[in-house]
Amino acid sequence: MGRYDFRPLRVHRTASQLFASERIKNVPPWHEVIGTVPPAQTLVRSQPLQHQEKPRRTKTRKPSKLFQPQRIVYEEDTLRKEFYGDHPWELARPRVVLENDGRDAERKDWSLVSQPDRPVDGESVVQRQMFLLHGNPETGLMPDPSMTPARAYDQARKEFYETRLQQDIERRVAKEEAMATGAYFGKTTLQIGMELEDKIFEEWKAWASREAVQMEQRQAAMYTGVDNETAALPDSSDPELEAALGALDTSIPAQGREALGGAAVRP
Repeated sequence: MGRYDFRPLRVHRTASQLFASERIKNVPPWHEVIGTVPPAQTLVRSQPLQHQEKPRRTKTRKPSKLFQPQRIVYEEDTLRKEFYGDHPWELARPRVVLENDGRDAERKDWSLVSQPDRPVDGESVVQRQMFLLHGNPETGLMPDPSMTPARAYDQARKEFYETRLQQDIERRVAKEEAMATGAYFGKTTLQIGMELEDKIFEEWKAWASREAVQMEQRQAAMYTGVDNETAALPDSSDPELEAALGALDTSIPAQGREALGGAAVRP
């Protein structure tokens, strides 16, 4: 085969010969496509277009990242990172991915943060901030020259908060009107979550009580002695006890006297 492998260039001819000799019953699905658009004849991969100027090095060396594609960065990515960093719980809201194709700025008027055909979310804040910074080239509306990213972010957030507050008030009023006409609403997700948490806590408390009782029983079974402080002392007023103590005192020799009886001590 040598240094280069030319088999991919001859794959269409090989498949045609196999079909003509009835080695295969049907041609592959890619047979017509390969015949219309054959593979490239060049075996050298061309260098991609470099979008960033890099200083040339004096020493000639083979570049290690010659075929690495350039990193694609959009301004909206920085705005999204800032917004969702300040509002992480916005990521927990349900979202339909198909509602945004990346070309909303061409069809929507982002002079307002709320749009009639889409919910207000973090992407609305990003698009509103982009409108405040760059205007709308389609309609010829130019942005304010004194507008900064921080000011645009604050204004977009303020409009976002006001819209969310208005939506919450509308939902609360609608619920009160429905309850006034006899509607019944079940438990909220917060109430259901608190009940489940209380149930798990009660189960854990019962388990902890049983474990504490078993631990005390094991410690009591391991200890077989009697505590000196709790041991019951005999009553010294008992006459039999006094007689026994007196007999014991007479049998013990006083200091300086030799004991009587017993075996002789060997030298």
